[in-house]
Amino acid sequence: MSRRPASLSRRLGDGAGIPFMGSLNPKSRASPFLSVGLVLVGAFLIIGYIYSAPGRSHAALSRLEGDVSCSAEINQALPYLKKAYGDGMHKLLHIGPDSCAVVSKLSKEEDIEAWGLEPYDLDDSDANCKSLIRKGVVRVADIKFPLPYRSNSFSLVIVSDALDYLSPKYLNKTLPELARVSSDGFLILSGYPGQRRVKVAEMSKFGRPAKLRSSSWWIRFFVETRLEENEVATKKFEMAAAKKGYQSTCQIFHMKSLS
Repeated sequence: MSRRPASLSRRLGDGAGIPFMGSLNPKSRASPFLSVGLVLVGAFLIIGYIYSAPGRSHAALSRLEGDVSCSAEINQALPYLKKAYGDGMHKLLHIGPDSCAVVSKLSKEEDIEAWGLEPYDLDDSDANCKSLIRKGVVRVADIKFPLPYRSNSFSLVIVSDALDYLSPKYLNKTLPELARVSSDGFLILSGYPGQRRVKVAEMSKFGRPAKLRSSSWWIRFFVETRLEENEVATKKFEMAAAKKGYQSTCQIFHMKSLS
C-alpha cells in the first residue's frame, strides 16, 4: 500500500554523494583518518535524509535495521485511522502479538473501547498483561479456529503480525472470522517481503517462520476468498496520511465486514 523511500545508500556507494571524492588520487594510499572521516560523512548524510521529512524517520530506520513490528505501527497510524473510520473505532479488537501493549495504549484514547486477542501463549507476560487477561479484556486463543466472539461484536478489528504465520489453508478460515466479528470492517497489517529475518525465537513460539507476502499476493487471495476492500476507508486513510507525510512500515489493507 505504501511506498518505500528511495535508498540513499545506492547513491553514496558510487561516490556521487560524498564531498571531495573526486579529488582523491585512486593510486595514492588514503590515510586512516580520511577513511574514517568519509564514513562518518556518509553516515550523517543518510541520517539527515531519513529525518528530512515528517513521518519518514520511523519507517526508514525500521527498514534499514530490518526489525519491523506492525503491532507497534498501530500507534503511529492511529490519527489517520480515526480520520478514515470516525465513530467506527468506538469498540475495537486488536489481534496479534503484544496485544496487551496495544490495548493499553488504545485504552488511553477517550473515544476508543479497546479489547485484545493474543494468538500465542504468553509465557513471559508482565503484571499489566496478566491483569488484562484476568479481567477478560485480553484473551489468549488460537486464531486458526473460530474466534470466541459473537457476530458484529466489534466495530473494527485490527490484526497485525499474526496472519504472516498462517498458511493459506488457515487464512481461508481466519479472514472470514475477522469479517464476521466486525461491523464496520477490519484491517490487516502485514510485513513486506524481505523485511525481516527469521529468528530462532519466532520458530519456537509460532511453530513456523513468518511468510511475508507481496501486496499482489494478498489482493489475489482476497478475490479468491470473495473478501472486498473498503475503498472509502482506504482513500480517507491515504489522504490523511499524505497530508502529514506519513509512510507506514507495513502493508495496510482495509477490508469490509460481512454484509
